[in-house]
Parts: sequence; C-alpha cells; structure tokens
Amino acid sequence: MFGKKYMLLVVLVGLATQMMGQQISKEELIFLTPQWTGERFDDGRPKVSDALLERIKSVSVEEAWAVMKNEGYRYQIAEDWKMINPDSVLVGRAVTATFMPGRPDVWKAIDDRGKAEGKRGQNTWPVDILVKGDVYVADQFGADKDGPTIGDNVGNAIYAKTGNGIVYDGALRDVEGLMEIGGFTSYYTSYDASHHNPPGDLNTMLIGINQPTRIRTVTVMPGDVVLGKMGVVTFIPPHLAEKVATTSEVVRLRDMFGHLRIKEGVYTAGQIDTRWAEDIEKDFSKWLNEHIDDLPVSREQIQEILKKRTW
Repeated sequence: MFGKKYMLLVVLVGLATQMMGQQISKEELIFLTPQWTGERFDDGRPKVSDALLERIKSVSVEEAWAVMKNEGYRYQIAEDWKMINPDSVLVGRAVTATFMPGRPDVWKAIDDRGKAEGKRGQNTWPVDILVKGDVYVADQFGADKDGPTIGDNVGNAIYAKTGNGIVYDGALRDVEGLMEIGGFTSYYTSYDASHHNPPGDLNTMLIGINQPTRIRTVTVMPGDVVLGKMGVVTFIPPHLAEKVATTSEVVRLRDMFGHLRIKEGVYTAGQIDTRWAEDIEKDFSKWLNEHIDDLPVSREQIQEILKKRTW
C-alpha cells in the first residue's frame, strides 16, 4: 500500500513539474524572495499593490538609486536603450523570460514538452501568463540578426494583457507597428527586420520563465518593480518598493517647501541646503498640515509622514 501511494506521489510531482514547463516552481520563487512578506500571485511571484505602483511613477531615478544603494543594492539600473514612447513612464511588476542561443537537442526537449502541454511557439509562452500591471522583461542575449521574438502581433498581445510595454535586451521587429499601439512604452536593444528561428537557423530557445535573469548588469527577479524613465530602467526589489516611494515623497515635499521659502526670502539657500534647524522642521510640519489637500502627495501619505515626525 505504501508503495502505491509513493508511486502516485512521484507521478503527481512529475506532472506538476511538467506543467510548469520552463517556469520556476512556486517553492523556489518564494525561497529566492524571502524578504517579501506581502501578497503573492498563485505562482509565488511577489505582488506589489497597484496603489504602490502608482506612487512609484513619480519616483526619480536618483531617488530610487539612493535608497537601493543605501540598502546594499548597487547594481539595479540598466542603461543604453532604444525606446518606444520615450516621454512616458514605464512602471509595473516584472515577468521575466530568459532566452539562449539555439541548440537543437535542448530546444527539441523544451519544445516537445511545451507541445505536450498544448503550447505553440516558445516566444509566446511568457506572454501567456502576463496580467494587468506586469512588464515583460526578457533577456534575449542581445540577439540581432534572426533574433527578434517580438513584433507587432506579439506586442499587441503583451499590451492587451498588461496595459504596459517591455524591457527587452534584444532586437525588435515591426517597430513602426509597435509604435502605433500607443501606450506600449518600451525599452529595447536594437531593431532588425528578420524574425527568430528562420528555417534552417535555430537561433534562439526559451530557457526560463519567471526565473532570475540578467538585464545588462542587473540581476532581475520576478516581481521586481520596473521603473523606466529618462532613458534608463531601474529594477526595485519588491521589499524596498514602499521605502523607495515614501522616501521620494518626503524628498519631493521638502524640495517644494524649501524652494518656496527661499523665493519668499524666509530662509537662505545655505539654510535649506544643509541639515535643517529645528525651527525650519517645525515650519515644514506646519506647512504640510496647512496645505495637505493641495500637494502632489496624497493626504493619507502626508498624514503617515507627519505621524513619524517628532514636532
């Protein structure tokens, strides 16, 4: 009897592993993101709230960088991109995909498993799991000629599912068509009119979905908050997202107050551009209370800031 139960368990585990395809297991993803204590998707990916994502849209690259650097995360910014909608901000939760140069035996093993699960072209497998608020983040190893796995058809599918764009270390095709989508704010490495894996040239294969991946010099984890603006992409670990947003809001409010008081002649630039004296801090708290409904930070967040002040 024990033997039959054991064999059934082995079969069930095998089936579960097969159904994951190239996707990381829930247990492994939770193991690799231990500092995130909030809500998760069913597959274990950290789920930063929509409200927090909205706040992060106003965070500057410098503010995010400073918080992460102080926490020991020194390699979280990726530069040198071509862009679609360069004047827009890209914010969302990372869904990662990792491609590698094609190797027939490995590609066939992966593809056969996908076909057994009813899947078709590997380039669409990560797209299938996207939801609203996600950003598709793909390491396409910079593949250019015969490398693009995203054109306007896949791009439209990504946008329909997420309402967002992509961070794609590789070549896109159909860029003109992708630009017509409108809100498809995207960062990519290059353009090429070809497409991946033309007949007789196995150029790419999908190695991992929602596994740790590399974008430029950044290790990106599923569920990282993607912040793309000013031509660079910042990847914020989910457990630091609240601190990044709050720090940015405090800095924004202090800058507004300081600039205003300098213009009014109340304080000098020297007084503002250093550690504030207690009377300036008291004036700042009073100003926050008096203008709580007129500032570019929500009333709720300002009230939280004031709670933590000592005057």
